[in-house]
Amino acid sequence: MPADADVLFDASHAVRLRDLWKSFGPVEAVQGIDLTIQSGEIVAFLGPNGAGKSTTIDMILGLSVPTSGDVEVFGVAPRTAVRCGLVAAVMQTGGLLKDLTVAETARYTASVFAHSKPVEEVLERAGIADIADRRVGKCSGGEQQRLRFAMALLSDPELLLLDEPTSGMDVEGRRNFWATIRQDAAEGRTIMFATHYLEEADAYADRIVLISHGRIVADGTAAQIKSLTTGRTIRATWPGADLAELESLAGEGNVEVRGDTVLIRTHDSDAMARHLLTETPARDIEITARALEDAFVALTSGTNPGGEE
Repeated sequence: MPADADVLFDASHAVRLRDLWKSFGPVEAVQGIDLTIQSGEIVAFLGPNGAGKSTTIDMILGLSVPTSGDVEVFGVAPRTAVRCGLVAAVMQTGGLLKDLTVAETARYTASVFAHSKPVEEVLERAGIADIADRRVGKCSGGEQQRLRFAMALLSDPELLLLDEPTSGMDVEGRRNFWATIRQDAAEGRTIMFATHYLEEADAYADRIVLISHGRIVADGTAAQIKSLTTGRTIRATWPGADLAELESLAGEGNVEVRGDTVLIRTHDSDAMARHLLTETPARDIEITARALEDAFVALTSGTNPGGEE
């Protein structure tokens, strides 16, 4: 934890939001959010466009002031935490000068901090040491995103906020990035990230917070979030499937026929699978639990876990 003689930090939690509201005229973008993130957690902050994610993150970074409620970052005001180097952010766009090289960009950023990590070290950690002499304008989107990550690491922050951190990265780059994030969290750094890659939230987050219409609608592990939406999906091979019969059997469930493949989302998967096995020519039957995407859609679209509006 960076030292500051005039500031008393609280390392027990990284972020604490209490009854947080933010209005833009008649629009209430954030409506009474209560959220505590413990130090060392990896938290995915998810929601559809316009849900209030960016507004909330802006208040955590001190870029926006709440209409009412409190924001604390390590027990102090957000701007104080940022000024002391406790917080850094990796945004999806902006913040780069295309005519500078990767190394020049990192050195320029390092010069604004009273204390910073060695440039060579952060470039290596971000996986871009081999392109240090390349001009930023010649870097791919994924390479530019890794440069933003390196810039955020320079102050050795205790809290790292990531907005679509792997945008533009290839599969290997995304895997290496998350391996680095996992290592950082194991060493005590707190990570809060927003992403449209729900599989990343499922695979790498210790905890998922879902926000919709300015309110938190779910908060828990990936397994806990997925369990909030009832039902399973049955996949089977059935050439010439009788769609009307399947829809009748599925009741309030959903049925899709894709060529010879049948997909049935139902609350009673055991009974449906039994019927397919004993009463139809269906084969290759598989039963899977709902994916995080299913829970995301159900919980943020105004549909409750029981499936009713």
